[in-house]
Amino acid sequence: MTERIAPAQAWADMMAGNARFVAGEPAHPHQDVARRAEISAAQTPRAALFGCSDSRLAAEIIFDMGLGDLFVVRNAGQVTGESIMGSLEYAVEVLKVPLIVVLGHDACGAVRAAIDSFDVDQPSLPPHIWRTISPIVPAVRAELRAGAAEGITYETVDPELVGRRHLRQTVTAILQSSELISDAVAAGTLGIVGANYRLSEGTVVPDVILGAATDAA
Repeated sequence: MTERIAPAQAWADMMAGNARFVAGEPAHPHQDVARRAEISAAQTPRAALFGCSDSRLAAEIIFDMGLGDLFVVRNAGQVTGESIMGSLEYAVEVLKVPLIVVLGHDACGAVRAAIDSFDVDQPSLPPHIWRTISPIVPAVRAELRAGAAEGITYETVDPELVGRRHLRQTVTAILQSSELISDAVAAGTLGIVGANYRLSEGTVVPDVILGAATDAA
Protein backbone atom coordinates (compact mmCIF):
# COMPACT_ATOMS: atom_id res chain seq x y z
CA MET A 1 0.00 0.00 0.00
CA THR A 2 1.00 3.62 -0.44
CA GLU A 3 3.07 4.89 2.48
CA ARG A 4 2.10 8.04 4.32
CA ILE A 5 3.93 11.09 3.03
CA ALA A 6 4.33 14.72 4.03
CA PRO A 7 2.08 17.39 2.48
CA ALA A 8 4.99 19.02 0.66
CA GLN A 9 6.09 15.69 -0.82
CA ALA A 10 2.54 14.90 -1.95
CA TRP A 11 2.37 18.22 -3.81
CA ALA A 12 5.85 17.81 -5.29
CA ASP A 13 4.89 14.37 -6.60
CA MET A 14 1.73 15.77 -8.18
CA MET A 15 3.65 18.58 -9.86
CA ALA A 16 6.23 16.09 -11.15
CA GLY A 17 3.41 14.04 -12.63
CA ASN A 18 1.93 17.13 -14.24
CA ALA A 19 5.32 17.96 -15.76
CA ARG A 20 5.42 14.49 -17.33
CA PHE A 21 1.90 14.99 -18.68
CA VAL A 22 2.75 18.38 -20.17
CA ALA A 23 5.91 16.99 -21.77
CA GLY A 24 3.99 14.12 -23.32
CA GLU A 25 6.01 11.60 -21.34
CA PRO A 26 3.54 10.11 -18.82
CA ALA A 27 4.64 7.10 -16.78
CA HIS A 28 1.06 5.81 -16.32
CA PRO A 29 1.84 4.47 -12.82
CA HIS A 30 -0.48 2.24 -10.81
CA GLN A 31 -2.72 1.30 -13.72
CA ASP A 32 -2.10 -2.43 -13.97
CA VAL A 33 -3.59 -5.64 -12.62
CA ALA A 34 -1.08 -5.81 -9.77
CA ARG A 35 -2.09 -2.36 -8.52
CA ARG A 36 -5.76 -3.26 -8.75
CA ALA A 37 -5.16 -6.28 -6.57
CA GLU A 38 -2.92 -4.36 -4.16
CA ILE A 39 -5.57 -1.79 -3.25
CA SER A 40 -8.64 -4.02 -3.39
CA ALA A 41 -8.88 -4.30 0.40
CA ALA A 42 -8.20 -0.66 1.37
CA GLN A 43 -7.25 2.73 0.00
CA THR A 44 -4.52 5.13 1.12
CA PRO A 45 -4.62 7.97 -1.41
CA ARG A 46 -1.75 10.43 -1.56
CA ALA A 47 -4.04 13.47 -1.78
CA ALA A 48 -7.64 14.58 -2.05
CA LEU A 49 -8.54 16.59 -5.13
CA PHE A 50 -11.61 18.83 -5.25
CA GLY A 51 -12.08 20.05 -8.78
CA CYS A 52 -14.49 21.20 -11.42
CA SER A 53 -16.49 18.50 -13.20
CA ASP A 54 -15.34 19.75 -16.60
CA SER A 55 -14.60 16.71 -18.76
CA ARG A 56 -11.16 18.12 -19.58
CA LEU A 57 -10.04 17.94 -15.93
CA ALA A 58 -9.40 14.22 -15.57
CA ALA A 59 -7.34 14.38 -12.38
CA GLU A 60 -5.36 11.14 -12.63
CA ILE A 61 -4.38 11.95 -16.22
CA ILE A 62 -3.39 15.56 -15.52
CA PHE A 63 -1.16 14.49 -12.63
CA ASP A 64 -0.01 11.21 -14.21
CA MET A 65 -1.28 9.06 -11.37
CA GLY A 66 -3.30 5.88 -11.15
CA LEU A 67 -5.62 3.68 -9.13
CA GLY A 68 -5.74 4.57 -5.44
CA ASP A 69 -3.53 7.66 -5.74
CA LEU A 70 -6.15 10.42 -5.56
CA PHE A 71 -9.41 10.77 -3.66
CA VAL A 72 -11.37 12.85 -6.17
CA VAL A 73 -14.42 15.01 -5.46
CA ARG A 74 -15.86 17.10 -8.29
CA ASN A 75 -18.79 19.32 -9.17
CA ALA A 76 -19.44 22.15 -11.62
CA GLY A 77 -17.27 25.13 -10.70
CA GLN A 78 -15.72 23.41 -7.64
CA VAL A 79 -18.38 24.88 -5.34
CA THR A 80 -18.40 23.83 -1.69
CA GLY A 81 -21.46 22.25 -0.08
CA GLU A 82 -22.44 19.64 2.49
CA SER A 83 -21.58 16.60 0.37
CA ILE A 84 -18.29 18.16 -0.74
CA MET A 85 -17.24 19.05 2.78
CA GLY A 86 -18.29 15.65 4.08
CA SER A 87 -16.16 13.97 1.43
CA LEU A 88 -13.14 16.16 2.17
CA GLU A 89 -13.45 15.60 5.91
CA TYR A 90 -13.66 11.86 5.25
CA ALA A 91 -10.47 12.07 3.21
CA VAL A 92 -8.67 13.92 6.02
CA GLU A 93 -10.06 12.13 9.07
CA VAL A 94 -10.49 8.57 7.83
CA LEU A 95 -8.10 8.25 4.89
CA LYS A 96 -5.49 10.54 6.48
CA VAL A 97 -4.58 12.33 3.26
CA PRO A 98 -1.78 14.87 3.78
CA LEU A 99 -2.99 17.23 1.06
CA ILE A 100 -6.13 18.78 -0.42
CA VAL A 101 -5.83 20.26 -3.89
CA VAL A 102 -8.60 22.58 -5.08
CA LEU A 103 -8.41 22.68 -8.87
CA GLY A 104 -10.06 25.30 -11.05
CA HIS A 105 -9.41 26.02 -14.70
CA ASP A 106 -9.63 28.63 -17.41
CA ALA A 107 -12.72 28.95 -19.64
CA CYS A 108 -14.92 27.54 -16.86
CA GLY A 109 -18.56 27.29 -17.88
CA ALA A 110 -19.78 27.73 -14.31
CA VAL A 111 -17.79 30.97 -13.96
CA ARG A 112 -19.16 32.15 -17.29
CA ALA A 113 -22.71 31.39 -16.15
CA ALA A 114 -22.16 33.35 -12.92
CA ILE A 115 -20.97 36.37 -14.91
CA ASP A 116 -23.82 36.10 -17.40
CA SER A 117 -26.32 36.03 -14.54
CA PHE A 118 -25.72 39.78 -14.18
CA ASP A 119 -27.31 40.30 -17.60
CA VAL A 120 -31.00 40.98 -16.98
CA ASP A 121 -31.77 40.01 -20.57
CA GLN A 122 -30.44 36.49 -20.08
CA PRO A 123 -33.10 33.79 -19.61
CA SER A 124 -33.39 32.43 -16.08
CA LEU A 125 -31.27 29.42 -15.32
CA PRO A 126 -32.90 26.15 -14.24
CA PRO A 127 -33.08 26.15 -10.42
CA HIS A 128 -30.50 23.43 -9.79
CA ILE A 129 -27.99 25.08 -12.09
CA TRP A 130 -28.58 28.44 -10.41
CA ARG A 131 -28.06 26.99 -6.94
CA THR A 132 -24.83 25.41 -8.16
CA ILE A 133 -23.31 28.56 -9.65
CA SER A 134 -24.68 31.10 -7.16
CA PRO A 135 -21.67 30.70 -4.78
CA ILE A 136 -19.48 32.00 -7.63
CA VAL A 137 -21.49 35.23 -7.87
CA PRO A 138 -19.64 36.90 -4.93
CA ALA A 139 -16.39 36.54 -6.87
CA VAL A 140 -18.00 38.30 -9.83
CA ARG A 141 -19.24 41.11 -7.59
CA ALA A 142 -15.81 41.50 -6.02
CA GLU A 143 -14.12 41.78 -9.43
CA LEU A 144 -16.70 44.32 -10.56
CA ARG A 145 -16.02 46.41 -7.45
CA ALA A 146 -12.27 46.11 -7.96
CA GLY A 147 -12.57 47.32 -11.54
CA ALA A 148 -15.25 49.95 -11.03
CA ALA A 149 -12.81 52.84 -11.39
CA GLU A 150 -11.74 51.46 -14.77
CA GLY A 151 -15.33 51.08 -15.91
CA ILE A 152 -15.31 47.28 -15.78
CA THR A 153 -18.79 45.78 -16.19
CA TYR A 154 -20.10 42.23 -16.33
CA GLU A 155 -19.61 42.45 -20.09
CA THR A 156 -15.90 43.27 -19.84
CA VAL A 157 -14.82 41.61 -16.60
CA ASP A 158 -12.02 39.08 -17.07
CA PRO A 159 -13.36 35.55 -16.44
CA GLU A 160 -9.86 34.39 -15.48
CA LEU A 161 -9.70 36.93 -12.66
CA VAL A 162 -13.17 35.90 -11.50
CA GLY A 163 -12.12 32.25 -11.59
CA ARG A 164 -8.97 32.86 -9.57
CA ARG A 165 -10.88 34.91 -6.99
CA HIS A 166 -13.48 32.16 -6.73
CA LEU A 167 -10.69 29.61 -6.25
CA ARG A 168 -9.29 31.58 -3.31
CA GLN A 169 -12.76 32.05 -1.85
CA THR A 170 -13.33 28.30 -2.12
CA VAL A 171 -10.14 27.54 -0.19
CA THR A 172 -11.23 30.05 2.46
CA ALA A 173 -14.70 28.51 2.62
CA ILE A 174 -13.24 25.04 3.19
CA LEU A 175 -11.15 26.29 6.11
CA GLN A 176 -13.99 28.31 7.61
CA SER A 177 -16.60 25.57 7.36
CA SER A 178 -14.51 22.69 8.70
CA GLU A 179 -12.82 22.85 12.08
CA LEU A 180 -11.41 19.40 11.42
CA ILE A 181 -9.63 20.57 8.27
CA SER A 182 -8.46 23.91 9.65
CA ASP A 183 -7.09 22.17 12.76
CA ALA A 184 -5.17 19.69 10.60
CA VAL A 185 -3.64 22.56 8.62
CA ALA A 186 -2.69 24.34 11.85
CA ALA A 187 -1.15 21.13 13.19
CA GLY A 188 1.02 20.73 10.11
CA THR A 189 -0.45 17.36 9.11
CA LEU A 190 -2.40 18.76 6.16
CA GLY A 191 -1.61 21.17 3.36
CA ILE A 192 -4.04 22.86 0.98
CA VAL A 193 -3.19 24.01 -2.52
CA GLY A 194 -5.50 26.05 -4.72
CA ALA A 195 -4.39 25.76 -8.35
CA ASN A 196 -5.57 26.53 -11.86
CA TYR A 197 -5.36 24.17 -14.82
CA ARG A 198 -4.52 25.68 -18.21
CA LEU A 199 -6.56 23.80 -20.78
CA SER A 200 -4.38 24.38 -23.83
CA GLU A 201 -0.98 23.91 -22.15
CA GLY A 202 -1.96 21.19 -19.68
CA THR A 203 -0.11 22.96 -16.90
CA VAL A 204 -1.25 23.21 -13.29
CA VAL A 205 -0.39 26.61 -11.81
CA PRO A 206 -0.56 26.98 -7.99
CA ASP A 207 -2.30 30.10 -6.74
CA VAL A 208 -2.68 29.46 -2.99
CA ILE A 209 -0.43 27.17 -0.92
CA LEU A 210 -1.26 26.76 2.76
CA GLY A 211 0.00 24.75 5.68
CA ALA A 212 2.85 22.29 5.42
CA ALA A 213 2.50 22.24 1.62
CA THR A 214 4.31 25.60 1.60
CA ASP A 215 7.55 23.68 2.19
CA ALA A 216 7.37 22.70 -1.47
CA ALA A 217 6.77 26.24 -2.76
